[in-house]
Amino acid sequence: MKIVVGLGNPGKQYQDTRHNIGFLVVDELARRWGAMPWKRRYEAEVSEHRAIGPVLLVKPQTFMNLSGTSVREAAKFYKTPSTDIIVVHDDLDLPTGRLRIRERGGSGGHKGIASILEQLGTDEFARVRFGVGRPPSGWETADYVLGRFALAEQAAVNEAIAKAADAIEAILKEGTAPAMNRFNR
Repeated sequence: MKIVVGLGNPGKQYQDTRHNIGFLVVDELARRWGAMPWKRRYEAEVSEHRAIGPVLLVKPQTFMNLSGTSVREAAKFYKTPSTDIIVVHDDLDLPTGRLRIRERGGSGGHKGIASILEQLGTDEFARVRFGVGRPPSGWETADYVLGRFALAEQAAVNEAIAKAADAIEAILKEGTAPAMNRFNR
């Protein structure tokens, strides 16, 4: 079973925020692959799909900083190696809507990724970094990532959500390196 994790925070107040872009991408995959019921397991909302082989979609419900717990528990249950885990998350270092796929690496300051690194004990899992841009001058980073996209950004963000879902499908079908060649432009 491969595992695709979308990072975000639970609760309506965080719905559609920059920090929840991972949830939005995973929701897009669930929509494309046919609605399977979401279940509560591993301190997460999970949905199994077979559109591209067996894939578990995971939306941790632990809040961002503890996301690794859900990932570790799901991987342990399915005996999924870290190399079969893909995590999609927001990234302040990329312009809004820009994607970057990585095979491994550090957290880049992202607390959700740091939690996963700590809980898995390895950096060998793919990431789809989704650019949300930098906060405007005078804004606190937390306020920015917990805020919603501007109306002017929404069309580009929706397009990038679809592209991120395409990138994840490419990783699942072709592997991370070919997907990097195709989407890291």
